[in-house]
Amino acid sequence: MSDTLGLIVGAILVNNFVLSRFLGICPFLGVSRRLETALGMSGAVLFVMTLAALVTSAINRCFLVWLHLEFMQTIVFILVIAGLVQVVEVVLQRFSPPLYRALGIYLPLITTNCAVLGVALLAVKNDYGVGKTTVFGAASALGFGLALVLFSSIRERLDLARPPVCMRGTALALVTAGLLALAFMGFSGLGA
Repeated sequence: MSDTLGLIVGAILVNNFVLSRFLGICPFLGVSRRLETALGMSGAVLFVMTLAALVTSAINRCFLVWLHLEFMQTIVFILVIAGLVQVVEVVLQRFSPPLYRALGIYLPLITTNCAVLGVALLAVKNDYGVGKTTVFGAASALGFGLALVLFSSIRERLDLARPPVCMRGTALALVTAGLLALAFMGFSGLGA
């Protein structure tokens, strides 16, 4: 149990995919202008990353390892993730059109979000089973969502400030992301 708890705390806080591993930076910077969009993206990433971790781990264990096709992992994982994102896109378009419109171009970014592929590849590298990989995927997605929501909240507050001209826009966003990453370094003593 403590091993699973350490994995969860590590994935959410200590080895956060965005702030520590620097995976998923594109959607992190792109969707963080508004809190509502960040929450929607966090939910979509949570669903896709958890499901992708489960499916890719099962495919790896049941087919790729069994058939000695481990060299195909990256290609198979990319195809599975792309298919899952298409399913999420169709579901959001059908059941939540406002969220679908709010996410706009950023929803397809989940397909190329290297954090989703990173979960699958890191789980294979660490030889996690299907259950542990699913927990790792969900916890990593929660960490991604936490970082995204915190960052978007800070950016909304910074929109009210009047920074110097040279710090407006992307420059201020990158400095803010760096400071948030430094804040998360304080959790480094909590887990693996």
